[in-house]
Amino acid sequence: MENKMNFLDRNEFNFEPSQKVVEAIKNFDPKTLCFYTRIYDQGKKSVISVRLSEIYGVPEEQVLLTYGGEDMLKNAIHYFLMLGDNKKILIPEFSWWYYNRVASECGGTFEMYPLHEQDDTFAYDVDEVIEYTNRIHPRMLLLASPNNPTGNGLTPEETGRIMENIPSDTMVLIDEAYASFICMDTDYIAPLVNKYNNLIISRTLSKFYGLPGLRVGFGFIGKGHDQFLSYTNKYLGYNRFSEAVALAALDSDEHYRHVADDMDWGRQLYKKELGSLPGFKVYKSVANFILIKYPVEIKEQLQQALAAQDYKIKFMGDKGLESCLRITLGRKEQTQTVVDTILKVFNAQS
Repeated sequence: MENKMNFLDRNEFNFEPSQKVVEAIKNFDPKTLCFYTRIYDQGKKSVISVRLSEIYGVPEEQVLLTYGGEDMLKNAIHYFLMLGDNKKILIPEFSWWYYNRVASECGGTFEMYPLHEQDDTFAYDVDEVIEYTNRIHPRMLLLASPNNPTGNGLTPEETGRIMENIPSDTMVLIDEAYASFICMDTDYIAPLVNKYNNLIISRTLSKFYGLPGLRVGFGFIGKGHDQFLSYTNKYLGYNRFSEAVALAALDSDEHYRHVADDMDWGRQLYKKELGSLPGFKVYKSVANFILIKYPVEIKEQLQQALAAQDYKIKFMGDKGLESCLRITLGRKEQTQTVVDTILKVFNAQS
């Protein structure tokens, strides 16, 4: 039986892949899998890293490729925390639980720095991040932009100010998994990684390009990390099927920009319909999800009403966010159904 559940709790992709992606899959020659890619003989990691180098203006040797963005985080945290005696990592207070788990896997310890609620958004206090980093002097500082689950991000200017004012032996990893939903401008990346050797910027095809099942992550690192590149890179090249599909996705920005527009329609609908209701607050988001504060007394009724329609959203349990929902921005009809359901349950309890 076909599973008709609408999963809006996992930040997955509820739209169609681009036609170029579909064609790349249909036209892929299985015989290609009988041979390693020959591009590693040229000193290149992959046809994907070559293409990303062209798109982002970063030298190919500074492009990182991994098994999804998750693998990027794991590789970087494991590697740098296992070098030397300093095994501390700083992470945002409200952030993906995976960050601290990865640190514990390699014997690391984590401390949190605050995110601050300001009107209808959360925000980094850049001066506070700098102060924490200088006082604690961690081996790694992790920044998420946009941050999951709060949806707030950093500007390139804020990132530059942080980099300029923290110890140069603290590796900074910026998780930009959701970065392309609002702005396609990536011109800031090359200057940052060229200027700061202690910087890694991590991205993925899982979010904006809607291919979490492909497991392709990528990123960029400052100069002078040959050992880390050797640790991360695959000696015999990469999955050739994933390479073909990834190239098609990277050539499909127009398709995915239309999807992002539909997501923005959803943001506006949540704000319009729920933003002024008693007990609700719709936070600004620059990601493919939205965080909403709601009256927790309707939680059980709302869970039941959504389940009856085969919908799942995330009821937050993180300390400080217990009265919040995180909802993936899906197709227009999915967004409308969630909004209508919330309104129906709220009005019935009022």
